[in-house]
Amino acid sequence: MKLSPLTRVSEPALSGPAAGQHNAARRRSPLLRALWKRRFYMLLVALPTLLTALYLYGFATGQYVSEARFLVRSRQENSGGTALGAMIGAAGFKQSGEESLAVRDYLQSHDALYALVSNIDLIGLYRRPEADFLSSLWFSDPPAEFLQMYHNSMNTVKNDSTSGITTIRSRAFRPEDARLLADEQLRLSEAFVNQLSSRAKDETLRVAQEELERAEQRVIASQAAVTAWRQQEQAVDPTKSASIGLESLGSLEGSLTAARAELQEKSAFMRPDNPQIALLRNRIASLQSEIASHRQRLTRGGESLPTQIATYERLLLEREFADKQLASATASLETARLDAQRQQLFLARVVEPNLAEYPLYPRAWLIVLSLFAVLSVLYGIGWMLVAGIREHAL
Repeated sequence: MKLSPLTRVSEPALSGPAAGQHNAARRRSPLLRALWKRRFYMLLVALPTLLTALYLYGFATGQYVSEARFLVRSRQENSGGTALGAMIGAAGFKQSGEESLAVRDYLQSHDALYALVSNIDLIGLYRRPEADFLSSLWFSDPPAEFLQMYHNSMNTVKNDSTSGITTIRSRAFRPEDARLLADEQLRLSEAFVNQLSSRAKDETLRVAQEELERAEQRVIASQAAVTAWRQQEQAVDPTKSASIGLESLGSLEGSLTAARAELQEKSAFMRPDNPQIALLRNRIASLQSEIASHRQRLTRGGESLPTQIATYERLLLEREFADKQLASATASLETARLDAQRQQLFLARVVEPNLAEYPLYPRAWLIVLSLFAVLSVLYGIGWMLVAGIREHAL
């Protein structure tokens, strides 16, 4: 049996508007097919980028920036220990890096946040009516942690370790709000620096006052020890008393030697019962008794004279050291008082907060390009992973 060739039934020819619509559908089909092939790229990359651009250019509220800069300086330490030297060195100041870092940390802390909320109504400043929903603060009574996070995202504080200058950049939905926020943070920084300076002054005065009190107690104790020794030994100055006693003892011993020589001389030609001989013997006995009494007074009940002098000199040396310590403590306290009258730390305003004329944020073009680049890279990585999995599966 022989089969006849297949015959193609021709489509009916279209004319008029129906023919135009059919031709347009055939022309669009390659574009639709291309979009369908790239549907995942369009969904994961193009669509988020388009929505982000639509929000940034169509709905996002402009954010104004106000910038302020300041420098924390401290007085240079005076090399001299006198009050005059402290007054001469009072004009020298240097930048204080540690205090600058402390101010930076303070401005980013909850203490500064609570002060801003109390002083300038920070929550109302971040909830202006013209602000869009995504940029503004969402809650009228936000948790402290959320408010801290939002505030730190809208406000930055950076410190330059080279120059020591701290920069405050405050963002808000109104230019006057941004300047108010930056200016209030400058005021808080000044108050914080003054508080640090006041604490340093109080601590210095306290230490100097305690040192003076200890020196005074040492002087009192050393003087009491000298007085007690004098009362016990019944002598004002054992060195002088010993000198006088030794001179007197030497004179008595000289007289005793002379009397013995005279007795020996007269005994050679006089009878033993001669009245002059008896008189000389009585005089010698009297001198010997007086010499023994002097020696007993010098020894003070068995203690040797050098020991007495050494003890007394040690007490005098202790009193001298106590007097010098008191003089030094008095000078230190006076210097501390002079320093307390001057400001140890101060905040120097380098740049005052400005009133912005144009909103610098959000940077729409940068955000859109960055988002597009990141999503494209992630999509490319994902596509290569999927392609590799499919290849291994085959």
